[in-house]
Amino acid sequence: MSPAARFRALPLRSRLALLVAVAVAVAVAAMATTCWFMVRTQLRDQLDASLRSTNARDQVVKVLPLLGCLASPPTGPGRFVSDLNAVVQINLADGSHCWLDGQETLPVTQIDKEIASGTRAATLYDSTTADGDPVRVYSQPQLVETQAGIQRIALSVAKPLADIDKPLSTLAWVLLLVSGIGVVGAGAAGLVVARTGLRPVDELTGAVEHIARTEDLTVRIPDEGDDEIARLSRSFNSMTAALASSRDRQAQLIADAGHELRTPLTSLRTNVELLARSEETGRAIPPDDRRELLASVKAQMTELASLIGDLQELSRPDAAAPGPLQVVALHEIAGNALSRARLRGPELVFASDIRPWYVRGEAASLERAVVNVLDNAVKFSPAGGAVEVALRAGELTVRDHGPGIPAEELPHVFERFWRSPTARALPGSGLGLSIVDRTVRRAGGTAELRAASDGGPGTEAVLRIPGAPTPPPGPPVDPSDGVVGEQ
Repeated sequence: MSPAARFRALPLRSRLALLVAVAVAVAVAAMATTCWFMVRTQLRDQLDASLRSTNARDQVVKVLPLLGCLASPPTGPGRFVSDLNAVVQINLADGSHCWLDGQETLPVTQIDKEIASGTRAATLYDSTTADGDPVRVYSQPQLVETQAGIQRIALSVAKPLADIDKPLSTLAWVLLLVSGIGVVGAGAAGLVVARTGLRPVDELTGAVEHIARTEDLTVRIPDEGDDEIARLSRSFNSMTAALASSRDRQAQLIADAGHELRTPLTSLRTNVELLARSEETGRAIPPDDRRELLASVKAQMTELASLIGDLQELSRPDAAAPGPLQVVALHEIAGNALSRARLRGPELVFASDIRPWYVRGEAASLERAVVNVLDNAVKFSPAGGAVEVALRAGELTVRDHGPGIPAEELPHVFERFWRSPTARALPGSGLGLSIVDRTVRRAGGTAELRAASDGGPGTEAVLRIPGAPTPPPGPPVDPSDGVVGEQ
């Protein structure tokens, strides 16, 4: 497994703690390295300044007449060593040298020869003593008076690099120790922060696992605050509430559908059993009674088919696209629905004032909605009564002159399977107005049922759908389905 795969396999809190520790380690390492190099540079600059400031010329003037030229430091109690803590040496252009001060001697380098010969200026460089100890050397040209006369030499002053290497080594160990403690502390702090910060996520995970295990949608997560975790918790609570509401509506729909289906099925079963018993026993049912039974069976079959169709329509999700978005002629749809209503209520008087209006929607669904509204008007209108239909500026109004709906029942008329107590004896499933409201909302409009605006008996159904009195540019209107063109 690759390092990246192993890293991804770690728990989230471990990854966060590791990332924090790595980030702190990089930052501490960068700071420690920078600090070490700055101290090293400062110490070397101080050493170079000390070498430049050493008054070695006085040593040359004092020592040469006394000791002459020695090749190495003298030994014994009579040796001459000053308190400079440095090696002072005269180097000549021919490679010979003369020891002046210090515990060791320096090898004569090419740099010293060039300085002694006058071809190079004073120079600072790293070197080693004759015993191999690292030193920092400052070599400068000098003119000295000897028995042979004035002579050019290279005067070299060297101090041990151990004077700065030891403090630097100690500083490196201190920085390494502090950095290690900082990285370990950062990792521990990162783990604590990750656990604290991910606690709401753990609660959310536990809630999701509990719901997946028990299907208990009543679980809620605390959502205090305004941070991202609180927003996630509120979104989760909203989701579970919506799921619970959807499940409740589904259960209610199944219960209501079962209740509505039971009545026609029971009646249908009773009629079929009567017909079957007549055939089994050989007792003929009177022709008039037989015709009534068959008519009842046909009506119950029609009611079942209508109820199943309504249930199929309501089973479609609200967000599901009903079909291609089309511009349809609402006035033609209303005219077609009105023609069907006249066939269902030949004893009624229909008055219409339908003006052109074009909307975006699904022609079949809109026509079904208008038919449902007109069916209600026909159902509740007395014999010889009037039904008034008007379509003006996108507002379709259907007015009947029936008994009307009590004000306290109006808020419930668009609920699924709801039926007024006074209308339970009439045919119907209680789904028609629910389908009307659903279809109109899909088209971007609103549906309303209210008492007659003129104060008379009856009810007004008002459908408001946005649109325009003229069709947009496109294919010509097809009178068969009211569709102007697809957009």
